[in-house]
Amino acid sequence: MATETLKTAPPTTEPTTDLRQLAQKVVDRALRAGATDAEAVVYEGDEFSARIRLGEVETLKESGSRGIGLRVFLGRKVASTSSSDLSDDAIKHLIDGAVSLARVTGEDPFAGLPEPEEFGQLEGDLKLYFEDVNHLPPTERIEIAKRAEAAAMAFDPRIQNSGGANFDTGTSRKILTNSRGFTGEYRRSHCGFSVSPIATDEKGGMQRNYWYSSSRTASKLESPEEIGRIAAQRTLRRLGARRVSTQKAPVVFSPEIARSIIGNIFDAANGDAIYRHATFFDDMLDKQVAGENITVIDDGTMMLDGIGGFGTSPFDGEGLPSRRTVLVRNGVLESYVNNSYTARKLGMKSTGNASRGLAGNPGIGSGNFYLEPGTQTPEEIIGGIKSGLYVTETMGFGVNLVTGDYSQGAAGLWIENGELAYPVEEITIAGNLKDMYRNIVAIGNDLVFRSSAAAPTIHVEGMTIAGA
Repeated sequence: MATETLKTAPPTTEPTTDLRQLAQKVVDRALRAGATDAEAVVYEGDEFSARIRLGEVETLKESGSRGIGLRVFLGRKVASTSSSDLSDDAIKHLIDGAVSLARVTGEDPFAGLPEPEEFGQLEGDLKLYFEDVNHLPPTERIEIAKRAEAAAMAFDPRIQNSGGANFDTGTSRKILTNSRGFTGEYRRSHCGFSVSPIATDEKGGMQRNYWYSSSRTASKLESPEEIGRIAAQRTLRRLGARRVSTQKAPVVFSPEIARSIIGNIFDAANGDAIYRHATFFDDMLDKQVAGENITVIDDGTMMLDGIGGFGTSPFDGEGLPSRRTVLVRNGVLESYVNNSYTARKLGMKSTGNASRGLAGNPGIGSGNFYLEPGTQTPEEIIGGIKSGLYVTETMGFGVNLVTGDYSQGAAGLWIENGELAYPVEEITIAGNLKDMYRNIVAIGNDLVFRSSAAAPTIHVEGMTIAGA
């Protein structure tokens, strides 16, 4: 497949404002230029970002963007182009470039748009877009960040410095049109703020941590004072961190770290990795890959408290309706995740997981991806451990999806007799994901979506901790 990104001069004419009409026009013109099939995606978005440090505005950014991507097929040949210039001259260059590239590209037997009967989208308002994100005045957005930072710094005299506080908003509109009769569009909004206080102990040792709130609507954001307080508490509990001796011990992962542990299941079940035999889930469909207490779901249709989830959308990156897919049920790998291309390679059907930017072929992306919660509170899980590690941070990239080997730098709190005793750092935790998923002996009831992926607290038995 060939890909080209056009860096064009500013438009010489006023860009077309009807983006839906523009997408259809590009598809029609691509067909007239010789393409046997074509697909256009148009995106426009606005972003706002304010960064505060020690009560003063450090940076303030506001930007808007528009772009179009075109994918054309000449039989089994495929090429794509993209441009941020929507003028007539740029659109002509976009189409001519895509068709010319496709003519010199080799054939791919698995290339092609989905079949017409596969297209569709979820009906009704999925509550993905809220106007209040734009209506919140910039002064109020800045004030929220200031209040969060002030609350963190006022919490304890050991906090005299700050890594800063941010407030961010964004809105977007996406339109997808193809030559097989599908046209769909949706809008999204998001907003959120965070704060990172810095604490110093009596020996001059410094530690930093953070906390944040995020939502599709400003009305659902948490209190800045509460976020500041939590960020301060998370920072203070790291003061005086030490190393522990090398040993094998139970490890409890906090939700924000458990999310990445469970997220490797999605990557391991990726249809492209399966086809290339580059995953430890290769040839494991319908086989036990985790403990019977493990059920992992990807749901692009999810509503949370009456609002669309961060990974919810009416259709995927190819125009197939979003859906709910159980990847692992009671420990058994029940499904891979596919777009149309990888599904053809594997002799399967797409799971509606195509992800699409402006350039290139669709990839594979998650909707709302999560581990089903258990019944124990985090305190009950920790309370059942005589000696072990509670992980609150990992560093580096140490996951081998081919073998399942897992090794990462970590920091957290040491557990003694069911209590969080003291902070630890400069350690490494290691194991193999194939064993770790089978050795999750407890799952918390604290599943909260702060992004499109979430997991509750998990307790993994018998990991190696490398320390002093």
